[in-house]
Amino acid sequence: MSKLSTGLIAMILLIPLLLIGITTASIISDGNSGSTGEANLNRITNEVIDEISTYIQIRDQKGKFYEIDGVKKIQKIAILISPLVTQDISLSKLTIQLDNGESVHLLTYSSYSEPLNQNSIFEHKIWDKLTAENFGLISINDLDDSLLNFDLINDYSDNAYLVFRLPLDMMLAKHDRITVTLFPSTGLKKVIELEAPLPIKSVVTFE
Repeated sequence: MSKLSTGLIAMILLIPLLLIGITTASIISDGNSGSTGEANLNRITNEVIDEISTYIQIRDQKGKFYEIDGVKKIQKIAILISPLVTQDISLSKLTIQLDNGESVHLLTYSSYSEPLNQNSIFEHKIWDKLTAENFGLISINDLDDSLLNFDLINDYSDNAYLVFRLPLDMMLAKHDRITVTLFPSTGLKKVIELEAPLPIKSVVTFE
């Protein structure tokens, strides 16, 4: 049986269990019956289905502030991803769309993927190869080196950071927001809403 078939079967079995758990949790936590409880249940259900049908999990979202023209703004972003189940997902075909409400920008794969090794995420040498038009990959866990050799994540244990620079007109000052949409080769798109926190530290984690 192929990895994709195995993954699809796992997700088909997982969806009913998740929906049962969501329904139970909603009944327990929401003492008030009515439209509010139903709306919350529908929202959570849609989020779970979106998560499963996307095939890609978001495990971490970080940014780094730099001083731009006297204002601290997030210029670099790193998003940690992994497959939801064991299956082949080609990241070379991934496209990233950035939307700040005023303009839309597309990023394509730079063909650069490197291991983290002893580097920090935002000081990694891969940044020297990236522009505001593309993104790179920093491998965190890749037992068979499929990411480094074939731009492929193919096991649920694989973890890699998508790293990219924001264009100048999209850099994030405190409380600025941007919508990041991942268009993978397999599954549905993944939408992420990022809001810049206070620049108390240079490296921050998005909520």
